[in-house]
Amino acid sequence: MNVGIVTEASAGWALQRRIDDLLLQLKGLVHVRALLETRGVSPAELEKHSDAISRVRDELAQLSRAHAKTLAAAR
Repeated sequence: MNVGIVTEASAGWALQRRIDDLLLQLKGLVHVRALLETRGVSPAELEKHSDAISRVRDELAQLSRAHAKTLAAAR
């Protein structure tokens, strides 16, 4: 097997892995933000976490759409 060749299947798996990683990151950010809220951190610190959550959600949405197109094309 030539590892230099990227097939549609391997690209799909790589995309799925990135989506899974982003989901895990998003869950962590949401949990940490909730924990920080209970500890009374500054609104500025909470806003930083909210911004990070928004960025991850946006990337996740883009990759999910791309993955759906990849799956549809494979059919």
